[in-house]
Amino acid sequence: MSSPCARVRRVGLFGGTHGNELSGVLLVRHWQQDGAEIQRPGVEVKPFLTNPRAVERCTRYIDCDLNRVFDPESLGRPVVEDIPYEVRRAQEINHIFGPKGSDDAYDLIFDLHNTTSNMGGTIILENSRDDFTIQMVHYIKNALAPEPCPVLLIEHPSLKYATTRSVAKHPVGKYQI
Repeated sequence: MSSPCARVRRVGLFGGTHGNELSGVLLVRHWQQDGAEIQRPGVEVKPFLTNPRAVERCTRYIDCDLNRVFDPESLGRPVVEDIPYEVRRAQEINHIFGPKGSDDAYDLIFDLHNTTSNMGGTIILENSRDDFTIQMVHYIKNALAPEPCPVLLIEHPSLKYATTRSVAKHPVGKYQI
């Protein structure tokens, strides 16, 4: 369980994990040009386009789903000529924002997605025992009220998540239609 008093010093804002989900891409590009609205004293906030080749082609992915290759096997795979693009990209992201599972990893990553499901603005969490994330979600829900902001918990005791956001100490997914 994480400390509720843990200070967040580094935040990643990801868009384009799936290259055909353009809301996050547009926000990341906007923040890369003018990040004034996301900057806070004492916090490094880094907007990041996660899968630029897929974004360029407006397709979900090039070789494999980037949001499924942040597992130890893929992250530790030797870099060879025929390595899938998204596996190599996962290694690069892990190098920049991780390493996954380490004290040096970014504190928080918001991975912004779109969906065709009728979910509205939904926050996705992978751990109900992370005090910091639970408090943050409570804050977000109150800030958005009276607009609804459902929270989807996809926690499983034996599942090791291989998502882009799983590199951070506190991973959060955000889906919007």
